Amino acid sequence: MTNKKTVSCTATTADENIYTLRNARDMQLMISDRGASLVSWLAPDRYGRVGDVLLAYAEASSYVENPFYFGAIIGRWANRIAAGQFKLDGRSYAVECNDGGNNLHGGSTGFHTARWLATEEEGSLRMSLTSPDGEGGFPGNLKVQVTYRLDDEGRLTIDYEAQSDAPTPINLTSHPYFNLNAGTSDIKDHLLSIDASHYLKIDEASIPIELASVAGSAFDFRQPAPIGPRLNWPDQQILIAGGFNHCYCVQEGLNGQPGPLREVASVYDPGSGRKLSVATDQAGLQFYSGNFLNGVAGRDAHDYARHDGFCLEAQAYPNQINGPYAEAVILRPGQVYRQTTVYRISLQS
Repeated sequence: MTNKKTVSCTATTADENIYTLRNARDMQLMISDRGASLVSWLAPDRYGRVGDVLLAYAEASSYVENPFYFGAIIGRWANRIAAGQFKLDGRSYAVECNDGGNNLHGGSTGFHTARWLATEEEGSLRMSLTSPDGEGGFPGNLKVQVTYRLDDEGRLTIDYEAQSDAPTPINLTSHPYFNLNAGTSDIKDHLLSIDASHYLKIDEASIPIELASVAGSAFDFRQPAPIGPRLNWPDQQILIAGGFNHCYCVQEGLNGQPGPLREVASVYDPGSGRKLSVATDQAGLQFYSGNFLNGVAGRDAHDYARHDGFCLEAQAYPNQINGPYAEAVILRPGQVYRQTTVYRISLQS
């Protein structure tokens, strides 16, 4: 099939510019330069009816602070840093504790709130950002580029690059919330598959404490299973998080190292026929079941409820900078941080 996708700036407000990627199969992907956020993904169901598979705020102004991180690029550190502290080359650093006693998603002024510089290219959109030394407590002047491409097979490829003039921890991710039935109901009937034999157990503050086998637990999605029943399993980890909010170890070695780009998860909605596949080269995949969405004002005057959306965030392990595999998440001068994650929306009969 001839690729007919285009990219263009389609809306402008004081708070954001919206860019739209299109492909030849009636898909449209809308991206805001506020947080480099994915704000809409229009895709047909098995009957040809187009619906939006992403959750979004009711108002564009909500992306200025983006308290639920809808669709945003997260940095400098995705997920949590315990006690907002880490050591790097013998020096101690303190970053903002914006999630109880921990740092979450880079702090309140993380990449999700920034205005990114957008560059329209043939068939792709490049977002660029410079994070100055000391921003959020992190060392080094960090330059980041994120490139979005949507092909005619429904694959959204997200390529990340970053460079720093001083050693700094880095852990970037994209944080879209999906609902493959386009919001007609919650996600409990979605069938989830995660190709991982282990996940990270967490403590009451959501900091990893133990590498655990998924076998015999609510966390075993090696065969497709509906999400809803697992939310009610009598598992202490489910109770702690109010659902799923855990990192799966999706590369061989279980040592926090990136690996080859491979498909690590899929989600299928029987009602619409839509299927989401996730491929990544990252060591971890955070599965979040939308445990705290209750009452969030969403698009079309719809208030979201608990479990109305899910996230599959490709990243390093939470708090990895404070663990035995810290060197894998340190970016040093002269090195280039690279990551590729691919989300694909397709139809399954």
